[in-house]
Formats: sequence, C-alpha cells, structure tokens
Amino acid sequence: MTTTVQTDFHTPAASGLLLEKIRSKQLTVGVMGLGYVGYPLALTFSESNIKVVGFDIDENKIADLCHNRSYIHSIDKSRLKTVRENGFFTATSDFSGISACDAVVICVPTPLTEHLEPDLSYIIETCKAIAPFLRGGSLVSLESTTWPGTTKEVVRTLLEKESGLKTGKNLHLCFSPEREDPGNKKFQTKNTPKLVGGVDKTSTDLGVELYSLICEETVPLSSAEVAEAAKLFENIFRSVNIALVNEMKVILDKMGIDVWEVIHAASTKPFGFMPFWPGPGLGGHCIPIDPFYLAWKARESGAATRFIELAGEINRAMPKYVVDKAQDCLNEYGKAMKGSKVLILGLSYKEDIDDMRESPSLELMRLMEEKGASVDYHDPYFPEIPSSRSYQNFAGRKSRPLSNGYDCFVIATKHSCFSPEEILSHGVPVIDTRNFLPRKENVYQA
Repeated sequence: MTTTVQTDFHTPAASGLLLEKIRSKQLTVGVMGLGYVGYPLALTFSESNIKVVGFDIDENKIADLCHNRSYIHSIDKSRLKTVRENGFFTATSDFSGISACDAVVICVPTPLTEHLEPDLSYIIETCKAIAPFLRGGSLVSLESTTWPGTTKEVVRTLLEKESGLKTGKNLHLCFSPEREDPGNKKFQTKNTPKLVGGVDKTSTDLGVELYSLICEETVPLSSAEVAEAAKLFENIFRSVNIALVNEMKVILDKMGIDVWEVIHAASTKPFGFMPFWPGPGLGGHCIPIDPFYLAWKARESGAATRFIELAGEINRAMPKYVVDKAQDCLNEYGKAMKGSKVLILGLSYKEDIDDMRESPSLELMRLMEEKGASVDYHDPYFPEIPSSRSYQNFAGRKSRPLSNGYDCFVIATKHSCFSPEEILSHGVPVIDTRNFLPRKENVYQA
C-alpha cells in the first residue's frame, strides 16, 4: 500500500507545477551516478513510464547502457533494452542535460578517507556540476549515505550558491536513503519502504509524491536529519551485531566450540533473538563505512561512540584473524606463509553478486602477500579485478581455476556456483570462513 501525504501547495507556485508533473507522470527524472544504487533506481522509474536521464562520468558505463549491455550481473539486460526502446531511458556524461530534468536524484559514493573520516568529495563535485543547470522549481533528492546534516549544511549550501536558487522558494531538497541490497531477489526498489525527509515540509511532500510513483510504501519523516540518521542506524545495527558474532567466533574457537552450531541452537528461540553470521570481515559500501560517519559527526557534538567504534575495530580485525588461521594451517603441513601459494575463493563481498566494494577478500590478499605468500583468486563473477581506490596494485589480475598446485584454499565467499565436492577433490587444505564445507580432516574453520 502506497503512503501518500496530504499536501498543501498554495505557495510557492513552482511547487504546484512540479506536483502536477509528478502526478501526471509528465516529468523527467535525472539520476546522478549509475552504479549499484543509481542504475536500478533509474530502471525502476523508467519501467513506470517516467522519462529518465542517467548521468555518470564513467564513459564505459555510458557506452554499455547505450548498447543495451547491463554491467551489473543481477540486472537482466532485457530490462534495459525494453525501457530504452520505449524511449523512457537515456544515459549520458553531459551534465548540461540536467536542464531538462524536473527532479534530480544523487546516487554517488561516500567512502572514507585513509584516516577513517567521511569523504564527501563525490557529493560536493556532483552538486557543483549540476547546480548551473538546475531548473527553478526542481526537486533534488540525495540518496548517498552520509552524516546527519549533510543535506542542509553541504548540499543546500552548494546548490544555492552555485545555482542562485533558494530552497523554500524555487528549489526543493530532500534526503531519501538508498536501501539497495545487491542480489536480493525478495526485496528490491519497488517493495522496499522508502524514507523521505526534506529540508522543509514542501520538499518532504514532493519527495513522497515522487517516490510513490515507484515504491509501494513511502515513509515521510520530519526532517532530512532524521532520514540521514535512520540510514546510519540501520547499518550500524548490523555492524554491531556482526562484530558481536565475530568476537564470539574467536572466543568459542579457543574453547573448541563450533560457533555455527551455537548460532543455529540459539536461533531455535522464537523470540528475543536474531541470528547474525560471522565472516572474514565486512564488505559492501555501507556496513563497513557508516559507523565511522556517525562517529565523526558525534565528535563534533562532543558525544562518545565507544560501542560503535569498538564494533568497527572488531570487524576490521577479522581479515588478520583469518590470515593467522591460514598460517596455523600451513604450519601443520610444515609450510610457512612466506613462499606458499594461496587461492582465495570469492572476490565479491557476498555470495552470487558481482560487487567487490570493500570486500574483505582484497584485504586478505594484501595481508598474505605482505607475509610473502603468492596469492591468486577464483571468482566467476570477476574474470579480472577492476580498478579500486584502495587496492590499485591488484587491478588486472585474472581469476584462476582450482587446482592442486596450491598450498591452501581460503573460502571467503560462498557462491552457489562453487561445488564443495570439487573444492575437496583437489586434496588442498581449506580455510573455510563461511561454514560452506562439511567437516573434514583438512578443512579448518576461521
């Protein structure tokens, strides 16, 4: 059921015109950034018979889209082909096309600096790029995860300065956090409730009207700051609970107790317990990063975030724990890490997707090579490692097949296409971080 806010658009006139365009679907939506968030969002708007212009600085993405090539594995190219042939979707790197858009949705990355502080450079540069072309009366929605206050303090300030428009008069601005879960077949853009918080009530109302065109449920909030904080809280909740179960894994391992069996046992309780699963470290754009966004902003207010920061420390330490377990495994076979050949199974941060953002597999590779190992990887979703901010030296490496020419396998991702029988058939010791294999003499849990 779609939630629709009862709106009052007597002033200014610009908002009434935009409302009419939204309700009649006679609008053009610009989507800034065509990655794992912007691309599916653009398709969903287009599939609702709304004209969409997608913008990205990556010319390779633009070329793929213009030739009906879907560069995200979980998105079928037939969806792209259909909306392009029907005239509802175009893609370009020319930002002057913003001048044809009634609403603009910003879906750009918000990574961390090397000092674990927020990096808003993508948001800032995007605002500067689009501001000169914004039409009076348009709506801008920020979806990029960030600290509470970014929409008002950064985005509004930049857009007003660079465009000459004023929020509350001829510019509308809201924050509506992305809730994409790549590879999730049950919950996608349409059936995931959409939070909307504007810098003023008119902006909230317009944001709700816009997203109601494509989402089954929209949830209006009292401010952009509430929406920003809600997004951080969602992912901090996961980060803290994953840290807890990762710490339990380390503790129980020293006691000779199987953490996976413990979690399954606890899960039989029908109330008061929610299972989380350990792993080799956190991956994806949000969960490894969001806690540090809130911690950084909290320091500005003099508030302590000890619990949140501790969870981050535990999760970031897990790759080292896995490497230590691999070293112990090699020692049992009379080998040192230095000079050993290791194959990491799975480059994606989670199973059955082609997304390696913040993947712990890359950190495992770095740590093992730092100790002198020769490290390859095997992942059908990544025939070749693409360029990344933090692991440029791995770019261009190619996926290698399983073979008995390795001293150790490390299962970092449990893709459904991986075969336990095939993995075990090579007789190579295996470090299993995902509880993927049956218990065998040469299988080591980590």
